[in-house]
Amino acid sequence: MNKLIANADEAVRDIPDGATIMVGGFGLCGVPENLLRALVRKGVKNLTTISNNVGIDGFAMGWLLQNGQIQSHIGSYVGENKLLEQMVLEKKLDLQLIPQGTFSERIRAGGAGIPAFFTPAGVGTVIAEGKEVREFDGRPYIMERWLKADFALVRAWKGDKWGNLVYRKTARNFNPMMATAARITIVEVENLVEVGKVAPDAIHTPSIYVKRILQGESYERRIERRTLRKAS
Repeated sequence: MNKLIANADEAVRDIPDGATIMVGGFGLCGVPENLLRALVRKGVKNLTTISNNVGIDGFAMGWLLQNGQIQSHIGSYVGENKLLEQMVLEKKLDLQLIPQGTFSERIRAGGAGIPAFFTPAGVGTVIAEGKEVREFDGRPYIMERWLKADFALVRAWKGDKWGNLVYRKTARNFNPMMATAARITIVEVENLVEVGKVAPDAIHTPSIYVKRILQGESYERRIERRTLRKAS
């Protein structure tokens, strides 16, 4: 039951070229920085990444982008990354944008074993092109498929050696659902504790979903966009 891995490089040792990888976090909050650095060092190519966004230029998933390791990306927001914009316009990277609520539900469905569901989001737009449309109670809905991955890279605030996890505040976005939707879930934690030190009622992700866990070495804790009150 001890799933502790010595370091990030060992944790990503078997991620191959062409893998599909979910990356947790929202903006720069809750991003698995140490695992992403290890992926850059490993140099795997032609990755398909599934994440809400692609970080910013020169940080987090921006490292992978800058290193030419991402072949395609599935997400819902890309507004803070100039390199991504350039690569998409030059057709060097395939980008699939999904409404954020649909994106979240597709990942949750992947973890729950639900292959498809119907949603009104995107009806009558390019989002609906090529998708089945059904009417429920007089309203059209489009069918969306689950999202799953080979690996999920997750960051938690606290975890024990069995892989029971607790997230903190906004870092809880996407990390818990992605932890359930991949064949192999790899977790880095800010605080690693002994088994029994996490109260059962406080656990957000139970250990059954986690294959590997490690203590994160360092975090930059960047602020994506700093907003200050004007001096009066």
